[in-house]
Amino acid sequence: MKKTLLILAIAVCAAFTSKAQVLPNFQFGIKGGLDVASVSTSAGSTLSSNNQAGYLAGVWARVGALGFNFQPELYYTSKSENFDNGTVQANFKSIDLPLLLGGKIGAFGLGARFYTGPVISFLIDKNNSFSSALTQASTLDYKNQNFAWQFGAGLDIKAVSFDLRYEAGLTSHSYEGASGKLNLFSLTIAYRLFKI
Repeated sequence: MKKTLLILAIAVCAAFTSKAQVLPNFQFGIKGGLDVASVSTSAGSTLSSNNQAGYLAGVWARVGALGFNFQPELYYTSKSENFDNGTVQANFKSIDLPLLLGGKIGAFGLGARFYTGPVISFLIDKNNSFSSALTQASTLDYKNQNFAWQFGAGLDIKAVSFDLRYEAGLTSHSYEGASGKLNLFSLTIAYRLFKI
């Protein structure tokens, strides 16, 4: 009798967990956090970078089923970089658009996520305003933009999510005669506004 009840309890839990991960769902929320950037400079460059803190804030969406999900995001980010010789400081402000694919395990409002995907950065500078960068991002005008690849993991606790990511720059930036790729770590907190 005890074995039968135990097997029944395990079956009910397994059915509930699989149902929670199998059914399609849509989520939308806000997020914000900090990033720490560094630049890998080109061969032969005399400059080396020091890590600098920046920030990011924006929105995210997640569409998922069968334990997998697609998570596009759109956020404003500020990335700063100082170099050892003290004469060069690079400040990057951009609208970033990560397009992430991942998986999730867990149930009952608690879960772990793992994901990866490309990031398109629409730079904001003297030739490109915030509104024009946002327009380029919303219309996916990706020509002459910067590209990176993100890897990360997250923890969901009901409507709150914590993410830790590494972003590897794929496009080389130029500053003061040196060039390099911007790499960064980010730590963010997100809040789910609604779920369908």
